Amino acid sequence: MAKALVALRVSFALVVGLAVAGCQQSKSTIVQKLPTPSLDGPVVKNAAPVAKAAPATRPVNNAPAMAAAQRSKGERGGVPQEWLINVPANSWQYIVIHHSATPAGNAASFDRMHKAKGWDELGYHFVIGNGTASGDGQIEVGPRWSKQKWGAHAKTPDQRFNNYGIGICLVGNFDIERPTKAQMESVERLVAYLMKTYRIPATNVIGHSETKATDCPGRHMSVAEVRRAVSRLVEEDGVPQEPRKVASGELLKDVQ
Repeated sequence: MAKALVALRVSFALVVGLAVAGCQQSKSTIVQKLPTPSLDGPVVKNAAPVAKAAPATRPVNNAPAMAAAQRSKGERGGVPQEWLINVPANSWQYIVIHHSATPAGNAASFDRMHKAKGWDELGYHFVIGNGTASGDGQIEVGPRWSKQKWGAHAKTPDQRFNNYGIGICLVGNFDIERPTKAQMESVERLVAYLMKTYRIPATNVIGHSETKATDCPGRHMSVAEVRRAVSRLVEEDGVPQEPRKVASGELLKDVQ
């Protein structure tokens, strides 16, 4: 009986020993089969490409698309061909009226003056002659307009009147004289067209002096008179009248 008990204990110890040895071997084998750890995260196969965000662009006003469609020789509907554009329109929000503060001049002479100051080209979009170097009431279109390029005519800290303001310069010094009748008729015609086409409210037709401390466009140039002259078009054609809005977007540097 004692011998049988001893034999049973020996057998039990042998089984336990083999079981322990087997667990250790199995664990070692599992560890050896594990893949090398990766610190870069899971690898995704056939992942869909991530679309890159489009670069920021200046805002584009689609309302004037009709102007581009009107391109033809001469005039169409009373609109000179030079006023029509071939490129996407800028988001114009203001019309800023200036005087040249000189007795004579035209777009070409002002372009030379501005380049002499280090500017890229004529800072205004339109110049209206007084009969000296160009016709009385003649509307000259500057190179910025055809390119729908920001202006260089009304520098402010946020540059909103350059970025989104159409610059119109009447030749003459209106601190000592009045614009001619032909000039007033031309500026009213041009402003009315720009307001209607680019949806600019009458309240945003302003003089240079309304953007900064300056005498421009002179004490004898009444921008209020221009606004009154085009107010009928505001009512008839539904051009909105609303408070002036602060423009956002890319700001310009070192322009007047």
